[in-house]
Amino acid sequence: MSPYVQWITLFWMLFSGAAMGLAFDSYRVLSNRFHFPKWTIHLLDLMYWCGMAIFIFRMLYISNQGQLRFYAFVGLFIGVWGYFLILSVTTQRFVVMLIKVVQYLLYLLKRLFIVIIWWPIRTLYRLVASLLGIIWTLIMFILRIVLRCLHPFWRLLKWMLHPLILKLRIPELIKKVKQICVNLWNRWV
Repeated sequence: MSPYVQWITLFWMLFSGAAMGLAFDSYRVLSNRFHFPKWTIHLLDLMYWCGMAIFIFRMLYISNQGQLRFYAFVGLFIGVWGYFLILSVTTQRFVVMLIKVVQYLLYLLKRLFIVIIWWPIRTLYRLVASLLGIIWTLIMFILRIVLRCLHPFWRLLKWMLHPLILKLRIPELIKKVKQICVNLWNRWV
């Protein structure tokens, strides 16, 4: 292996170590911010380490066809150490700020949904319901007036048909229907 390839491998391992630190800080801030259940922390740790192992071996394969040398471990260590010395606090602040921005954007989307979609639909529903209520009240009012006007004719018809009804002996079902109609009539009048 030529010195050029060794230096390229060392550079990629430095980069991979810094990427490991960046991913770890992001994961740590997110897990502290969102308070994951304890049983998921172990699963997330395992996923982090598996992902980082795949990433590092992929970078190692890209840089020198997967040859594992001592300086690759040194590069990883120096990359992680340098990251935690220089960029760790900045990354944590950036991730917290990014979380706040995302939460604010979600809040804005929720407010936009409420203002643009929910309020007009609710207002339209209330308007239609109140208009239907007014129309129903007007129909009932007109129907009561019509029934009051027809009340004398109803009494006349009842007086004329009374002998016929007595002779025919109306079955009980018709009497029940008559009672329901009378009750409805008394409620409207």
